[in-house]
Amino acid sequence: MAGCGSWLFFITVCAATQFGAKAEITFTIPVGNFFTYELLRETFQNDFEPLSKLYGRHYDDPIMFKCNKQNFPDLPEWLRFTQRHAYDSGFLYGTPTSPGKNIIEIYGISKRSYATARQILVIKVTAEKMLPYQAEFFIELREIEKVLPPPVQAGIKQDLQKLWDTEDLEIMNITNALDRGGRVPLPLPGHYEGVYVKVGSEQYFSSCLLRVLTPEHRRQCTSGAKVKVPGGCSFCKIPSNCITWCKTELIDLTKFEPTSPPPTVGSGILEAGGDFSPPESPPSRDFFPDYMVTVIVPLIIAVLLCLLLAYVMFGRREGVAKRNIRTNQIQLYHHHTIHGNTDELRTMAANRGVPPPLSTLPMFNSRTGERASPLQSDSPSIPLIMAQHDPYSDTLPR
Repeated sequence: MAGCGSWLFFITVCAATQFGAKAEITFTIPVGNFFTYELLRETFQNDFEPLSKLYGRHYDDPIMFKCNKQNFPDLPEWLRFTQRHAYDSGFLYGTPTSPGKNIIEIYGISKRSYATARQILVIKVTAEKMLPYQAEFFIELREIEKVLPPPVQAGIKQDLQKLWDTEDLEIMNITNALDRGGRVPLPLPGHYEGVYVKVGSEQYFSSCLLRVLTPEHRRQCTSGAKVKVPGGCSFCKIPSNCITWCKTELIDLTKFEPTSPPPTVGSGILEAGGDFSPPESPPSRDFFPDYMVTVIVPLIIAVLLCLLLAYVMFGRREGVAKRNIRTNQIQLYHHHTIHGNTDELRTMAANRGVPPPLSTLPMFNSRTGERASPLQSDSPSIPLIMAQHDPYSDTLPR
């Protein structure tokens, strides 16, 4: 009996797992209302290993979430997803702008075992009239992940209800300041990204909110001075819920002019208007001035430049005679001597029959010019100087 109960429990858990992974979660929200859905890590952790608790194993895997519209690579334009870290829960949030049905696929991926779990979220958006009076506030000491949980939204809503002096107040949108062009804060304590909270109501603005429209308030915000909170208008119990008055914006939809109706779409067939009358041929045009400007003028400029270059290269040369007159005679003598010696060496190299230079002969004395007769031997070991043959002989002239 106990064995049958265990098998029944096992089959029940498996069936619940299979059907739970493919179950659809349906929400119905009106247009203009704020939607929030929290992706709990615990739910997906149970889907990864549903039988782990039976064996006393409890995992706390880092989980990454991937969300997209069914058959589409991304989410709808009005829906956003955020998850700060893999050990935090994720949030889907946004405000629908048009009625319709959106099917969202949510995938949870365990970074420990790479197991996946899938959920289907069906969001049905119904048509509803927008609230006529809206206000947007900037909360500087908040981050989007800390504002999306329902208890935090309820606390902010209570403070804004006191500020608006009405209970008929609805949160219409919450936006991260980074999505509105805000700067990324420093990773230090006390620095936050900030969020924009938009609320709406059927009741007109309170006197505290109408002070935002006064010229004095605008002058203080423009000058950059510290804006004082209007007297009796500070209702934030928690300091992190206090708003920035200079970034408060009031929207009155009753003053907006109704939009013009869209144009009527026709059948797409042109009406009969008679025969087509083609336009007359254009008058003849003289292209000779254009030819002069585009061809002749550049050609003349090119010829003038060539003449100027020829004058510089050939008309400004001094000549060899003038150069020699202005050159020092000693410099000219050395120059001609170098040329003469070069020619002589080239001639000697070409004609091997001439006698070799005195400096190349053996037993040559460079001071007296005297030379001794070479020894009658063809051996290459004959010394060029007698000192090499007799180291004790004195070859210097006395």
